Amino acid sequence: MEIKTFQKSELNNEIGIVIGTRPGIIMFAPIIREFQNKNIPHFVIHTGQHYSPNMDSYLFEDLSLHKPDYRLEEVEKKKTHGGQTAAMLEGIETILLNRRPRIVLVGGDANTNLAGALAARKLHIGVGHVEAGERSYDWRMPEEHNRVIIDHISDYLFATNKNSVTNLKAENIRGKIILTGNPIVDASLRHLDIANKKSIALKKFNLKNEKYMVLTMHREENVDVYKNIRGGLQGVSNSSKNLGLRTLFLVHPRTRKRLQEFGLTTWVKNLPGIKMVNAVRYLDFLTIIANASLIFTDSGGVQQEACIHHVSCVTLRENTEWEETITINANRLAGCCPNKILKAAMDALPMRTDWVVPFGNGTAAINITNFISNELEKLKSITIQKLTK
Repeated sequence: MEIKTFQKSELNNEIGIVIGTRPGIIMFAPIIREFQNKNIPHFVIHTGQHYSPNMDSYLFEDLSLHKPDYRLEEVEKKKTHGGQTAAMLEGIETILLNRRPRIVLVGGDANTNLAGALAARKLHIGVGHVEAGERSYDWRMPEEHNRVIIDHISDYLFATNKNSVTNLKAENIRGKIILTGNPIVDASLRHLDIANKKSIALKKFNLKNEKYMVLTMHREENVDVYKNIRGGLQGVSNSSKNLGLRTLFLVHPRTRKRLQEFGLTTWVKNLPGIKMVNAVRYLDFLTIIANASLIFTDSGGVQQEACIHHVSCVTLRENTEWEETITINANRLAGCCPNKILKAAMDALPMRTDWVVPFGNGTAAINITNFISNELEKLKSITIQKLTK
């Protein structure tokens, strides 16, 4: 008979971890290490959503992680959200049917995480969502759809702080909410020490002993819209000129492709104050971010890392899922309007950066691991009791 769902007694006492994007790999690195330290049986599925070497494969080397146990092929060839998610859903389900873990962990808001959560939920495998409860309330963003859906089908919601807990309770989430902090803090702090010893990025890009700014831009609502990508880049260039600081533009593969399609590549190269370089490896990225004077980004993860390393941020969006960064004056929203970007940059640069980081104190991976370990023992015990009756 074809298996479509599992009974709890049919599940194995191990954890499945689904990754596939650069932020997700970074987020799970400290959790995977804690699992190894505590001998928690687990396996890792890589969906293949990010496939540029600097965005993906080098990460495992930089983070000293073993290669994933499984990697889906051909996902990068899918050009639509539906096609990509469907391919990952089918691939993950096939692996879960074989491994039968008690719990599957996903982290963040990418299509990878939605596919992993859906595959586990349909098989009646427990779902844990790391970084649960974050909301931008912007329904144009595919990430917002994903994070809301994942939260509502998860059994365990590992929340970053009280704000995310409040969001989850307001939506009457069915699963158990656990306040743990965010493992991004654990990963970023741990690996900055390594980066400072190993990275030569500051020397490579002539940034050592120099004040500079950094730009990342990759969200589809920005880079897929001509007005937004041009407006964002013009605003950053204007800021560079007015502040007398050059900006290092770390160009995401998606962004480089869109610049070519829009015929903007030469225009960007000639923008005053902006130096374009390919996206860099993670340790180089950490060194560049931590030593910057100001960061421009539309990335949720980069907003977090700027805050963690006490560097002011200007976000090229009209909203953010990290509202707490606005509250503590670590972040400013500017959209892609050149005038708003310039004003935000001029306001941000002279401000103090001694805020208290609102994402936890670097113990999130330990907190999550301890909960998972206890939960596995509890579920194992319940299953044994049922089998012996």
